[in-house]
Amino acid sequence: MTLSKVTPRALGAALALSIALLAGCNGNKSTTPDADNDTPTSGTIKVSIDNTFEPILKSHIDTFQKLYQYAHVQPAYKPEREAMRDLLEDKVRAVIVARGLKPEEQAEFDRQTIVPHLTHVATDGVAIILHPSNPDSLLTLAQLKAIFTGQVAQWKQVSGKASSLGKISPVFDQNNSSTTRYVQDSVTRGAALAKEVFASESNPKLIDYVATHPNAIGVIGVNWISDQDDAKVQSFLRKIQVAAIGKSKVTAPGKPDDYVKPYQAYLATQEYPLRRKLYVISREARTGLGTGFASFVAGNQGQLIFLKSGLMPAVGQVRLVQANKE
Repeated sequence: MTLSKVTPRALGAALALSIALLAGCNGNKSTTPDADNDTPTSGTIKVSIDNTFEPILKSHIDTFQKLYQYAHVQPAYKPEREAMRDLLEDKVRAVIVARGLKPEEQAEFDRQTIVPHLTHVATDGVAIILHPSNPDSLLTLAQLKAIFTGQVAQWKQVSGKASSLGKISPVFDQNNSSTTRYVQDSVTRGAALAKEVFASESNPKLIDYVATHPNAIGVIGVNWISDQDDAKVQSFLRKIQVAAIGKSKVTAPGKPDDYVKPYQAYLATQEYPLRRKLYVISREARTGLGTGFASFVAGNQGQLIFLKSGLMPAVGQVRLVQANKE
């Protein structure tokens, strides 16, 4: 992929066009304290962000504030449910989460006569991480469901290769997190999680737990481990291994080629099965800083940040090159 140089004037024009398009869809009223004291590129705004996406959104905020020195985005990284509560209660004008609106949330906006604006900005993956010594690094969706619901409680029941690891210890990042909700929605399909499942309080603590417990299996957002140019990501990847997941809904193990890891290419081709869309959801009443930041994330500069981080941008092209195995 060849990137052309973007001048400040061109970037400003593109951002202005994006802002106009977003603003044209939104005529809401807001009582948020900072709602009348900013412009699309200046002022101060609070944004609640699913903490699964903390690394990548820090990059967006840093870049946005460098480009627009009078703009101040104050992020609050928190579990998905808390972020959505902030939006519904008008504590923030925008959130960044890995799902759309639930029917009851849409009903609450209807009650408030608010028309929320959803912008798809990227496609993310949910990664399954294991201790480096675990030989069961190829897993099907059926096996994951059995593990997270407690139907399979011992590693020897998975393939027989990891019989020495004993009892399986499933771990998530936090209570009420988007990864927990995603597994329940898309892996266990509504079935209750096993009583052995627990939360480690944060994504770095989750990685440390898996790195020090050979019997652990963890669930983490891909952006914590996808940018391999980042020193912190390199450190994380030295501690754990990322499992490859069966590309189809098979009930039994297949050939190694039937499994893929959450690489950007497999997010793009939709071969990696544990995918989810990332949205900016705004309730902003006018063309303010919330609209400006959402336009930046969805625009050229923001999409390039997603591309560089290893996620799949919502807009743009990823060049896929097939390498022959010899």
